[in-house]
Amino acid sequence: MPSVSPQTARLGVLGVCAVLLLGAGSGCSTTQEKAEHAKARATHILDARAERQKQKRNKADKDGNENR
Repeated sequence: MPSVSPQTARLGVLGVCAVLLLGAGSGCSTTQEKAEHAKARATHILDARAERQKQKRNKADKDGNENR
C-alpha cells in the first residue's frame, strides 16, 4: 500500500491552512462592512432626526413671534 510522502502531507496541510485563513479574513471584512453600513445608517437617521427637530423649533419660534 503506497503511503503519502511527508512533503506532500505538509503541502496539503499548508493548503488547508491557507484556505481557512483566507476564509476567516474574508469573513472579517464582511463583518466590518456590515458594521460600516450600520454606522452610516445610524448617522443618517440621527441627522434626519436633528433636522426635523430643528425645523420644529424654528416653526415654534416663528409661531410664537406671530402671536405677540
